[in-house]
Amino acid sequence: MSESFLIWVEIIFDVAYLIAVWTLVAIMIRKKSVVAEKDQKVAKLVRWMFILLALGDTGHVGFRVIAYATGGLEKNPALVGIGAFATAVTVTFFYMLLVWVWKERFGKKMNLFAWFLLLVGVARLVIMALPGNQWGNTVPPQPMGLIRNIPLMVQGIGIMLMILIDAIRSKDRTFTWIGGMIFLSFLFYTPVILFVQQVPMLGMLMMPKTLAYIAVAAIAYAAFYTGKSRLKQ
Repeated sequence: MSESFLIWVEIIFDVAYLIAVWTLVAIMIRKKSVVAEKDQKVAKLVRWMFILLALGDTGHVGFRVIAYATGGLEKNPALVGIGAFATAVTVTFFYMLLVWVWKERFGKKMNLFAWFLLLVGVARLVIMALPGNQWGNTVPPQPMGLIRNIPLMVQGIGIMLMILIDAIRSKDRTFTWIGGMIFLSFLFYTPVILFVQQVPMLGMLMMPKTLAYIAVAAIAYAAFYTGKSRLKQ
């Protein structure tokens, strides 16, 4: 496949994704009054998760689209870097909020592992502030690119396991699906973290990884914002 074809595939996907995620966020905000009383706390946390995700990804993929339109990624490294930093920050808070979603959904107390996952998120924010991240690069530098993503992997996989264990135990279909989609997102993301410097084409795996996040938003919307309970426990 030619480079120009791949660029257009990415641009079309990025624009479609932003439209989809912001549409879901807008509908969640507009229909928050239909959320059942018992689900209000969880639905609000989920709503904020996706507001943050949409904001960060607007910087990330939105700035990439602008960079392509103004000469390409290599000519706009600062623009690409700012966008990458924005989404790195917001996705960290995304998973920190997901810990609280787990707490509220399953009526849990914050245990040591839950607090550990929150502290891992704080540690990631500190790591991302270090100069070795070189946010002006279009490709993450190694080993810092890996170092800053290890806490995210710990966060995501940790909360995924917590959600799946309690969702399966309580036969909660909504969060069993959500946990499964988080698993898929990291399944696609891990090769990118480890090998994208050696094999740039692996960056295309960010597309199915992104679709997994859209699936989480769609599942949450169906469970909380439609006035129906087909996916609820």
